[in-house]
Formats: sequence, C-alpha cells, structure tokens
Amino acid sequence: MEIPSLRPETRYGMPSTDHCLMNRGFIVGYSYLFRQPAWTLQLIDADSSTDNVDRRDLFRPDQRIPEQFRTELSDYKNSGYDRGHMVSSADARESKVANSETFLLSNMTMQHPDLNRGKWKDLEQAIRDLAARQEILEVYVVSGILFDLTEPFEFVGTGSGFQLVVPHWYFKSVLAEDVRGKLRLWTFTLPNRKCEMELPFYLTETVTVESWAGLELWNRLPGEKFAKLKTKNIKMW
Repeated sequence: MEIPSLRPETRYGMPSTDHCLMNRGFIVGYSYLFRQPAWTLQLIDADSSTDNVDRRDLFRPDQRIPEQFRTELSDYKNSGYDRGHMVSSADARESKVANSETFLLSNMTMQHPDLNRGKWKDLEQAIRDLAARQEILEVYVVSGILFDLTEPFEFVGTGSGFQLVVPHWYFKSVLAEDVRGKLRLWTFTLPNRKCEMELPFYLTETVTVESWAGLELWNRLPGEKFAKLKTKNIKMW
C-alpha cells in the first residue's frame, strides 16, 4: 500500500512529484527544478477554516527539503513578488501548528501582489463558501504552477544559491462531492498578474490543464463518466 493512500486528501488521486511533503492539513508536491511547489492537494473542511486561531505569519524555510533545492526568505527579498500561499492560511485555522505549516516556504510561490491579493484570494474564499454549503459534503483542491514556453522567463532570488523561475500562470482544480455522492469538477487558470475579469471567465477544461502542467489530476476517478468531467468547462457553482 502506498503511504499517501492513507491520507484522506488523496481519495480521488494525487499527481506525481519529486518530493511529497505531508503536512497536517495538506500535501505538497515539491519541484526540485523550480524550487517551489509544483502542486498542493487539500481537503477543504468548513470547520477547519473557522477563526479558531489567528494568522501568525511564521514564514520559514522547510528543513525537510535538501538544502540545494530549498528556498530561503532572502530569495523573496526585494523581488517585487509576494510569498504567495498555494494553500491559504485561512484554510487551516483549526490549530496553531496546522496554520503555521501553511507558512513553510515549500507552500510558497513567486506570486504577483495584484493576483495574490486579488483574484487568487477571491477564488480561495469562493471555494470556502462552496465547502460551507449544506448540500456539499467534501471539497478537494489541487493548486499548481504553470509555465508558458512561448513567453520569456523571469528569474528572481539568490538566497538559496539559485534563481527561482516565476510562474506565468496558476491553476486550481476543485472537486466537490455532494451529500448524494454526485461529483462536480471546476478548474481555473489565472495569469500571474492583475486579473480583472469575474472568476467564471477563468474556467478551463481540466484536460487542458493536465496537458499544460504535465500532471494527471484526479487519477482515481475511473471510467468514461468521470473522464467526461475533465472535458467539461461547466458553469461556476
């Protein structure tokens, strides 16, 4: 039995990764090449996102990552980019330890301030609102980075000895199960800049994101019925 199979977050699948980091409320698929999370996987629980503990901003390196692939706080200094959470601290307020783990740099990416504090934050809140609905039983979320090979690459940071590549885009793939066992799937792609359109504008077919990211999402959903979910660009909840 694979160890990740014991985690509730992986019920419907988990993408491949260089280094799998298990935290109390989420899993990180860390990229050694890009020195940031290629993806994160979480199970949104409406109860865990209540204000039981305060945000403490304990940004720090993740000592579980080999030093040559680890990012440092100095990598972000004067970069012009935010230390953008892949898993929001607001999703982990059930305990101080769980919340502090969202501030590990293994959960951070070079995110434009206008995105981090704008549409990305709006999307995070919209997902929490979805999870809080009475008819929704569970919400699973994979978030990840995307690169456009037709665009120039930007490199920042020297604190770790290597420069970090700034992602061109980000994605969130949201799988919700309702109380009747029906599954619904929404996948969003947002450019790493200010986004001015409403959230439904950023809906994308899941298969497109899989091809772009080089990741298989929700691989434990077998059969033609679930395969069709990945090819639908459905209306937002």
